[in-house]
Amino acid sequence: MGYTKTAILMAAMTALFMGIGYLLGGGAGLLLAFAVAAGMNAYAYWNSDKAVLRMHNAQECNSQIHPGLQRMVHRLADDAGMPHPKVYVINEDQPNAFATGRNPENAAVAATTGLLRRMSEEEVAAVMAHELAHIKNYDTLIMTVTATFAGAISMLANFAMFFGGNRERGGNFVVTLLVMILAPMAAAVVQMAISRSREYEADRVGAAICGNPLWLASALEKIQGFASRIDYDRAEANPQTAHMFIINPLHVHKRDKLFSTHPNTENRIAALVKLAGEERAATAVPVGRQNPWG
Repeated sequence: MGYTKTAILMAAMTALFMGIGYLLGGGAGLLLAFAVAAGMNAYAYWNSDKAVLRMHNAQECNSQIHPGLQRMVHRLADDAGMPHPKVYVINEDQPNAFATGRNPENAAVAATTGLLRRMSEEEVAAVMAHELAHIKNYDTLIMTVTATFAGAISMLANFAMFFGGNRERGGNFVVTLLVMILAPMAAAVVQMAISRSREYEADRVGAAICGNPLWLASALEKIQGFASRIDYDRAEANPQTAHMFIINPLHVHKRDKLFSTHPNTENRIAALVKLAGEERAATAVPVGRQNPWG
């Protein structure tokens, strides 16, 4: 169901983009819009991961920099039958994490120092498993494309100010004004819906990778509590990356809660608790594995 919903929402985003291009410039406008979007998506496909890691000043793990985190992520990747992603740490007190990359062969996961310091070993493993699930499900690519489409739609809406709509059919000020206001909002709503759908699926797959849904449920509860109190200045300065994190890192500005890219944390926890109960009932033994750090 998650993939079907994502496909429908992606189609809606594409249709919205095509409609705006046609409204603003007819057939020529539609073709030009697609050419611009193709260029933006191509750039994002090859460079988005590097750009995001630079935005957050992430450091790659090695034998001197958090080697335990790297070993743990690689072990989880082996359990999931995935290539080893690059592993990064971000020097931020707010506990959080994200994944990026165009495919499992070219991916990275990043965790804040606050996550490593404030979470138990099991909770860190569960968070990293959630991020690996995003990579395994190609969510990092999906979210890059939707974010690029949303940006392109906003750009087209700004063009409406200068071109005033499809001149072949006669520009209409009211229609142009509605495009300028409503199109970016509609794109944001679709992007949020896709993000929320993918989070639930990553929770489910991540729980399977780490071996215990309750580890992830506990981590989500703690991260939500800390994220609502601890500022993350780099995320506030780059709000377009907020949808990538396991929990919304934004809370300083009123706009941060206007359009939430994450589902309700309590609902996510409830789903994980239910999943743990179903697994126990099916196996009649406690779920989970020992020593997540390897």
